[in-house]
Amino acid sequence: MRLKHSILIVAIFVLPISSPAQLLIQNARIIDGTGAAEFMGSVRIGGDRITEIGDLQPLPDETVVQAEGLVLAPGFIDTHSHHDSDIGNNRTALAAVSQGITTIVRGQDGDSGYTDDPYTALVNFNNMIRRAPVALNIASFSGHNSLRREVLGTDFVRHASDDELEAMASLLRADLEAGALGLSTGLEYVPGLYASTEEVIVLATIAAEAGGRYVSHIRSEDIDFWNSIDEIIRIGRDADIPVQISHIKLAMTDHWGQTDRLLGRLNEARANGVEVTADIYPYPYWQSTVTVLFADRDFSNRDTAEYTLREIVPADGLIIARFEEDPTLAGKNIAEIARLLGKDPAGALMEVAERGDRYNKQEGRSTETVIATSMREEDITALMNWTHTNICSDGSLNGKHPRGAGTFPRVLGQYVRAEETLELVTAIHKMTALAAQNVGISDRGAIKPGAIADLVLFDPNTVQDRATIQNPALLATGIERVWVNGVEVYRDGQSTGAYPGTIIARQDAGAK
Repeated sequence: MRLKHSILIVAIFVLPISSPAQLLIQNARIIDGTGAAEFMGSVRIGGDRITEIGDLQPLPDETVVQAEGLVLAPGFIDTHSHHDSDIGNNRTALAAVSQGITTIVRGQDGDSGYTDDPYTALVNFNNMIRRAPVALNIASFSGHNSLRREVLGTDFVRHASDDELEAMASLLRADLEAGALGLSTGLEYVPGLYASTEEVIVLATIAAEAGGRYVSHIRSEDIDFWNSIDEIIRIGRDADIPVQISHIKLAMTDHWGQTDRLLGRLNEARANGVEVTADIYPYPYWQSTVTVLFADRDFSNRDTAEYTLREIVPADGLIIARFEEDPTLAGKNIAEIARLLGKDPAGALMEVAERGDRYNKQEGRSTETVIATSMREEDITALMNWTHTNICSDGSLNGKHPRGAGTFPRVLGQYVRAEETLELVTAIHKMTALAAQNVGISDRGAIKPGAIADLVLFDPNTVQDRATIQNPALLATGIERVWVNGVEVYRDGQSTGAYPGTIIARQDAGAK
């Protein structure tokens, strides 16, 4: 296999693209993103593209960067990102680019609205970014929850009518015409929680007909997990569309150690013609709303609360990250809140969930989040090593979860260097070419002549995340330089102030 990769590399070298030279990165350990073995060499960039790779010497007036044996890889592609939130006021996207991320994929968990807008058509978001470009590239999915919220309004605790479904379909088609990569769902969240599988299949079929894909925060990541896996496989089969499981996990004690069962089911689906893939973040704790712990939104159900704290997340592992109804609760776990309220942990969880839900409805938006530890490292490692799993962050620019600033360096520092449970070449593949493939991005994710010059230069001996729950904004170490579309956006721990990012549209879209 390595011999075949070497032959391919030699073939690529003889295909230089004619373009004005502007930058030469010399003497790098090149890991090209394809899964091929690393090699020493230099990369020439002309304009926004890679023009040559090999043993290259500087041209007159060419800027030269001496890599000095550091690793040069394609820029990392974050297939499940919330870094777009408030990016209009944070155009440097520092939490993302400092990780080596050069492309984010937004519109996740079924929500493609921008900031606090309940729904913003993709064409409007794209125009906003074009008017005020940012430091990295942005691709989008069209969010089912946003479509449903726009059409059904507050009357959403039911299945959609035929007319409503057609209205959602019309909005989806507009997003696809504007370049959406496909359809995303968050079936564990309101209002998608109340949608039938058939409703999703109709919309996913429309995405498939446009050449798009389907990504999903599945209907349940704990109690009804296995049925939810069956549902996404059915959607892929019936809509004839590639499907990606968002932030795949085994987030319930009864499911720990069952990676063979899960991967067996996914491999069986692939063998039967369903192109199912997944992305994953490298943390044993997740962030979401407290309300998702009550699948039926029955916040007064003590049995549910007790079961949650017994089987999903312990009281001292369930931390309130944000709680606008009472900001003094932020940073405290449910065990601590129970003592403050003079209640047992189940009673405290019920009260927090009910108060949070009531305030969410009052404000017309999400006003609370929790961070919950409910996964096991052995399962994370096994799922991360699945051939079809790529790396994602699920992070945001100003979030309370450390994944927003630490995901990709954490994989390189912990799983590759410290634990040696993932090979460096494989990790880079899962951050680049495989990530691009899994969401349908065609011209990024690999170092080859003609490819877009999204690149990251890092030190594999020092790269490491530093962000924590207590200080989630700490930037990683070891990421030396980052280029987006041939322009440097990050160097020496700081933004360069350049904004070369562009909108990435589905290849066959009108891209308005």
